[in-house]
Amino acid sequence: MVRSCSLLMAFLFLATTAFAQTHEEAVSAVLDDVHRLASEADFEGYFNLYTADAIFMGTDANERWTIADFQQYARPAFDRGTGWTYTMTERHVFVSEDGNTAWFDERLDNAAFGECRGTGVLVKVDDEWKVKQYNLTVPIPNEILRDVAAQIRDLESDG
Repeated sequence: MVRSCSLLMAFLFLATTAFAQTHEEAVSAVLDDVHRLASEADFEGYFNLYTADAIFMGTDANERWTIADFQQYARPAFDRGTGWTYTMTERHVFVSEDGNTAWFDERLDNAAFGECRGTGVLVKVDDEWKVKQYNLTVPIPNEILRDVAAQIRDLESDG
């Protein structure tokens, strides 16, 4: 009897641990698919990973797109078979206590822009993780931040 209880307790502990890891792994798998499907220019597959009311924020300050606007922006590139390729180099995923919301930050590499950063939120929709918000940025080293900020101000004042 004692042996049976010990085995049951060990099983429950392992199941609980595996369940906690499953959320993070599932979120990470969705984010991996986001990057893979964008690189493959798979329009339907890529946009099926987002909620119907998702927001995508690009690197330009004016790039705050509803999912419909983002689809319109992306369609020509995807139709040409030239999506975009970002390779994840580091990722941190956090899941809410109720297991229905996750947020993340990730470091990415892109051939044209170098190191980038993605942050965002995923939510569960019908037991599937979907991207609710994605924010793509290009981190600027502090040593050149003032110069870059001045260039941005100059650009905005010329426009």
